[in-house]
Amino acid sequence: MNFFGFFKHKKKKIEEREKLKQLLKEKYLYFQNILNENNHALSIMADLEEKLSGEYIFDIHYIQSNVEAVSKAVLEIIKNLNTLSDGKYSELEKIYAQIKEKIEKILTSKIEIPKTDFTLPIESLDQNSVLIAGGKIAHLAELKNILQIPTPGGFSITSYAFMQFLEKAQLKKQISEILNNIEINKIDELNAASKKIQELILNSEIPREIEDSIKLAYENLCKKLNKKCMVSIRSSAIHEDSDFSFAGQYSSFLNVPEELILQSYKKVVASLFNPRAIFYYKTKGFFETEMVMAVGVLSMVNAKAAGVIYSKNPNNPESDHIIINAVKGLGKLVVDGTVIPETYIVSRSGEIIEKIPGKQNKMLICKEHGDIEEIPLPGSISQISLSDEQILELSKFAIKIEEYYKCPQDIEWAIDEQDNIFILQARPLKISPLKLVEQKLFKEKKVLPTPVEGYRVLLNKGITACKGVGYGKAFILTNEEQLNDFPEGHILVARHTNPKYVIVMNKASAIVTDVGSPTGHMASLSREYNVPTLINTEIATKIIKHGQEITVDATNCLIYEGKVEKLIEFFKEQKQPFKETLIYKTLEKVLKFIVPLYLVDPTSEDFKPENCKTFHDITRFCHEMVMHEMFTMWNQYEESEVHAVPLIADIPIGVLVLDIEGGLKEGIKKATPNDIYSIPLKAILKGMR
Repeated sequence: MNFFGFFKHKKKKIEEREKLKQLLKEKYLYFQNILNENNHALSIMADLEEKLSGEYIFDIHYIQSNVEAVSKAVLEIIKNLNTLSDGKYSELEKIYAQIKEKIEKILTSKIEIPKTDFTLPIESLDQNSVLIAGGKIAHLAELKNILQIPTPGGFSITSYAFMQFLEKAQLKKQISEILNNIEINKIDELNAASKKIQELILNSEIPREIEDSIKLAYENLCKKLNKKCMVSIRSSAIHEDSDFSFAGQYSSFLNVPEELILQSYKKVVASLFNPRAIFYYKTKGFFETEMVMAVGVLSMVNAKAAGVIYSKNPNNPESDHIIINAVKGLGKLVVDGTVIPETYIVSRSGEIIEKIPGKQNKMLICKEHGDIEEIPLPGSISQISLSDEQILELSKFAIKIEEYYKCPQDIEWAIDEQDNIFILQARPLKISPLKLVEQKLFKEKKVLPTPVEGYRVLLNKGITACKGVGYGKAFILTNEEQLNDFPEGHILVARHTNPKYVIVMNKASAIVTDVGSPTGHMASLSREYNVPTLINTEIATKIIKHGQEITVDATNCLIYEGKVEKLIEFFKEQKQPFKETLIYKTLEKVLKFIVPLYLVDPTSEDFKPENCKTFHDITRFCHEMVMHEMFTMWNQYEESEVHAVPLIADIPIGVLVLDIEGGLKEGIKKATPNDIYSIPLKAILKGMR
């Protein structure tokens, strides 16, 4: 070979080497991307798995965003592996798509709101009208039209009207963006987002065609009643009064005159996005598309007495007792828990077992020209408001409604000035989950210690709203703004019950109030979230100090000073309430296609792409294959100086080294520590030796 031939050959070899080195850099970049995305995907999987402990509150947006992130990471792993291997594993993309489709089916809301008139009279609704008129009004229509139970006349402003209102006012996208950016455990953020959404709704115009439909429906209602009437404007979201009560989460307006119906309608719609309602729907696992507000417009019952019926005792469902709570005037004071109502205990056979006077120092009445008014009552002990005939009539309605729905019921009722009884609402009654624990303890012949010896009892009175035991430092609430600062694991001690406390029920070990009703909205929510709750203690806020460590036995109506280990241990088998929610079960279903690892042994014949059942399987397979591809691909270049070479360094593992650029002595078949120029690799090797 002459000089020019030698030079040409040498130049070609250098070019080939540089070309291969450039190829190595590109391949190494894909290799790095796969490792980074693999770590990212496994980190997300670990976080998702941690949520299955039941100790954390999360919402559907958390699941959706993290599933999207892990899906994206897994797809990037597949794409990078196929680029690195020249498409050798292209079938993985099809397997990935099949798994992702299964996950998306779980996470896709299937609810479709039917196209209807903007308003519909209650007479035209039935048990199949939940998506049209919402849970509350659809159930009321069932009571009226099927069971022939007396209810107020009225009409529904439908779900379709709500959808059209948001669409015509161009609110859907704005609301969605705000909701998706909320972290539900940050109360200040929740409040700010809620305020922004509600302002958007209240400042928007109701479309003219919806407005006209509402006015016409009101006129028709007045014709049926043969008089101009005041109305109540009541929330009726599509999931309201179902297995999920949404008790007290939305706004309703009483004794509304004709000229304020439209304004009140907007306020009820806006209440779909108040802080506690957002918290409730997100922690219960509903999709944003399921948050639809139909509204009921009902003729106002000017009540001289009103209240709530529980068709079973939620803390002792085995008894045949029906519980009726009553107050003078409008029943809002019962559900709000601001007074102690009268209580009537009735057997299902029709015997009035007990009449317990309440403590009512005020009542709510309808004002002549609209709105309601609070007036004082003389004395604090109320007289019995209901006759025996009325008590028994209400209990008969409760049994009839329970038998129809085949489950215990939470029923609101009112009696007008002419002694006509009206049923205003019926929904499933949440039974205390702790009853199952008590049954187990009874079978094991364990006895509940009451009181526990050796501990100071601070308080031994009150009424159980939700059974259980809670321990923590007392947080004495003096105003609602303090809820923003409620610490994890503390016990909420307040003057009276309030459904707004739902936003801290994921943090509270227990709730204690001076005043309240076991049939009120907050009591229902306590049972849903399984927070031990003791109400009507009368003096808790006076004798318990802020920051004092206490143990609340809501089952036996006792509050102890300090930590009562025996009592806490006794009730440790309580179910974690969050594990029973729709959102938790949704995460469980989703993770079956993400986290389990079936491809364990790379040497097995089953270690193939077609056997990948989860995203974890795909990442495991890809990780193994990328190692193989990266460190064997250079075997095809027999003449090349670019190879992975073994490291001979007196360490107990095998190491192959690929030199990307100047980290290793050139032209060697094996590498010793003296052949390494890379400072980081030298440091690693020194540490290993």
